[in-house]
Amino acid sequence: MFFDTSFLKNDEISLFQIKTAEENKDRGWVPAYYFDILDKEGIKVGTCDLRIGHNENTYYGGNIGYFIKEEFRGNHLAGKACLLLFKLAKMHQLEYLIITCDPDNFASRKTCEYAGCKLLEIAKLPEDNEMRKIGDTEKCIYKVVL
Repeated sequence: MFFDTSFLKNDEISLFQIKTAEENKDRGWVPAYYFDILDKEGIKVGTCDLRIGHNENTYYGGNIGYFIKEEFRGNHLAGKACLLLFKLAKMHQLEYLIITCDPDNFASRKTCEYAGCKLLEIAKLPEDNEMRKIGDTEKCIYKVVL
């Protein structure tokens, strides 16, 4: 079940839902929401998504993904989007979320810290993981209790 997401906004940004995706058990994918991140003028500054549930894929790939266009970086917009997504995750009765990033992605690591996440580990990806197949070998695993 997906919820109305029109409340996902603050004084600086709003999350505009562009689609949802149902669970795909064969691929190990949980249900997900996908958003454009808009500034207060309605300009698209990036994207984010929230994956609902926990499994091996969300442990290594995270419950939240985000991307901020280069010209808008440095303003904590990804972190602010995460804080909004936490509200939606609580509606789905998730007790915690995992956010992951590459160990050398210091901007993303700062985003996780800004959002109140704690580093659990820097994990080696399993050999059969989809991200490993495209060249990634490790992920920083952050957790936030909601």
